[in-house]
Amino acid sequence: MVKAVNSSSFDAEVLQAKGLVVVDMYADWCGPCKMMAPVIDTLSEDYEDVKFCKLNVDESDDIAAKYGVMSIPTFLFIKDGQLAKTLVGAKDAESFENEIEALK
Repeated sequence: MVKAVNSSSFDAEVLQAKGLVVVDMYADWCGPCKMMAPVIDTLSEDYEDVKFCKLNVDESDDIAAKYGVMSIPTFLFIKDGQLAKTLVGAKDAESFENEIEALK
């Protein structure tokens, strides 16, 4: 399951989480973001030990600015509260699987 987060819940849901969290930084109007949603949904089912979140950059631009998000979709890989990796743009499931396995 992919959990929606925003500026007020980001710290508790993402930064204070133990282990790996993948954050999908998206916007409702973004075509590539919509294309990535089913990929992220499937990954969230395949990796029960990884937390998946999504954050709308239009509603939480402070978080987007904090992490230097200039293009969407951007995917943040945060491990034990620290940014471990950033992927920008639409990617295939295998790219995510490789990153998740390397960071777990």
